[in-house]
Amino acid sequence: MPTLLDEHIKHDPEGTAIAAGGGTLSWAALGDRVNRWGDLLRRRGLRPGDRLACVLGNRRETFEVLLACLHSGITVVPVNWHLTASEIAYILADSGSRAVVTEHAHIAATAGAVDSAAAGHRCTTRLVLGDWDAKGFEAAEPLLAAADGAEPGVQICGSTMLYTSGTTGSPKGVVNNLFVTGAPFSDVRRLGGYARSVLDVPARERVLLAGPWYHSAQLFFSLLSLLQGSRLVVAARFEPAAMLRTIDEERITAVHLVPTQFVRLLRLDDVLRREFSGASLRRVWHGGGPCAADVKRRMIDWWGPVFLEYYGATEGGAVTLIDSEEWLRRPGSVGRAVPAYEILVVGEDGTVLPPGRDGRVFVRRRGGGRGFRYHNAPDKTRAAHLEPGVFTFGEIGRLDEDGYLYLTGREQDMIVSGGVNVYPAEVEAVLLRHPGVADAAVIGLPDEEYGERVVAVVQRELGAPSELAVGLDAHCRRSLAGFKAPRAYHFVDELPREPTGKLPKQALRRLLAERAKNLEASPR
Repeated sequence: MPTLLDEHIKHDPEGTAIAAGGGTLSWAALGDRVNRWGDLLRRRGLRPGDRLACVLGNRRETFEVLLACLHSGITVVPVNWHLTASEIAYILADSGSRAVVTEHAHIAATAGAVDSAAAGHRCTTRLVLGDWDAKGFEAAEPLLAAADGAEPGVQICGSTMLYTSGTTGSPKGVVNNLFVTGAPFSDVRRLGGYARSVLDVPARERVLLAGPWYHSAQLFFSLLSLLQGSRLVVAARFEPAAMLRTIDEERITAVHLVPTQFVRLLRLDDVLRREFSGASLRRVWHGGGPCAADVKRRMIDWWGPVFLEYYGATEGGAVTLIDSEEWLRRPGSVGRAVPAYEILVVGEDGTVLPPGRDGRVFVRRRGGGRGFRYHNAPDKTRAAHLEPGVFTFGEIGRLDEDGYLYLTGREQDMIVSGGVNVYPAEVEAVLLRHPGVADAAVIGLPDEEYGERVVAVVQRELGAPSELAVGLDAHCRRSLAGFKAPRAYHFVDELPREPTGKLPKQALRRLLAERAKNLEASPR
C-alpha cells in the first residue's frame, strides 16, 4: 500500500476516496492505481529527483499521478491547461521535466510543446490518458493494465514545483518545503497535523475541489484533505448552480473558493439561491486575490459564518487567517499570522514599521527554518528575501495594534485576475510585437467579478487601422492564454513615460481616471 494512504486503506478499503467524472474510486482501488502508476514511471526510467509535468484537468487520474510521484521521489510540475504550446514548452524546458502526462482534450498544445527544440530533448516519456495513442503520446491505460499493482519495495517521498509569475515576465518554478524529495514520510504526516490544527483541513470528511487543481491553494487543500482520509469530490469545472447542488447532494463539509466565484454565485437567481441548503458546510477557505467587502458580507449573510480567509502564496503557503466573526469586526483585514509565522511591515530603509504604517509586507518563519527558492533564478530568490527565512510575496500593507494585516497594494504591478497571477511585462511584450503598436502598457483595474481586470493602454503606430483593438485581441490570444489577454484596449496619443523611459503605473491609472471620457476605449 502507498505509505501515505495505508491507514485509510486499512480503515475503509471499499469506502470512496475520490469521486470524479460521475464515477468513484475506493481507497483500495486508489492504492492499486497509485502503485501501478509508480511502477510504470519506474519502468520508463524515472528516478528520485526527476520531474514530471502534468497537463491535466480536474480528474481522478490527476491525483493518481500526483500520489504516485509523491511515493516515488519524483517532483510533479502542475501545468495550467489553458496555456499555449509555447508557454507550456517554456515550463517543460525550465523545469527539465523528463516526462509529461496529458489528456486528449489538451493533446494539441502539449504535443506542440514537447515537439519544440527547447523542451523535447529531455521530455522523452510522453503519456496520454485513455486507451488510444495520439500525436506521439502513448496511451496510459494499456500500460497501467500491464503494470504491477503491488506495493513497491522502496517508497521515497516526492515533491511539487508550481510555476507562478513573480517579479519578471517569465513564470518561475517555486521550490518550497511543503513536500521535500527524499524527506521521511513522517514529515508529511506532521504537515498533515499542522494543516488540521491550524488551517482546519478536515480528516475523514467530504471535500469539494471546485477550481483548477494546478492552483497552489486548490492543490494543497485538496491533497492534504485526501491524505487525512477525506473523500475528495472533483468538479471538472466551476459552474455555480451545479456546485450548489453538489454541496447538498454530496454533503460537502469543506471547499476552497476565490472571490470571482463568490461574485458568480451571488448572481444566481433567487430561486436557485433559496433552494441551496448548505447545511453540511463547516468551512469555506478563500484567498487568491482581493475580495470586495460587500461581496464577502453578502456571502456571510447567505451561507453563514463558515468562511476562513487566508493570505498566502505558492512561495510560502497560508501565513495569516481570519474567520467570519473576526472579519465582520475588522472588514478588509486578511487576518493575523498563523503560529508558524510572524508578519513584519518594513520601510524603504529596511526598518520594521510600527502599527498603522504602510510598508513592504514580509513573512518570518518562527524558530528559523527555510524560506523558498525560485528554480533557476537565484537573483530573484535573493530579492524576495530580507534575510534567510524572512521573505515577501510582494505586497504593501499595514498591521493594526492587534496584529491584523491589511493589504493596500503590491510592490510590483502584478495583476491578480480571478485568483490567477498575470504579469504585465509578459502581455506588454506580446503587444509590442504587433506592427500597429508603437508603445504599450498593461495595468490591472478594479473589477467586481475578477478582483482586477487586465487593461492595455496603447500608443498607435502611424497608419495603424482604426479597428486595431480587434486585431490586438486576436494577436494576444495567439501567444497568450485567454486569462492573460486584455479585457479592454485604451488608445492614447502618447504614454506618459519619464525621461528615463520608466512608466509609472499609478500615473497611468490617474491618467485613465482623468481622461476616461476622452479616451478611445474598445472593450471586448
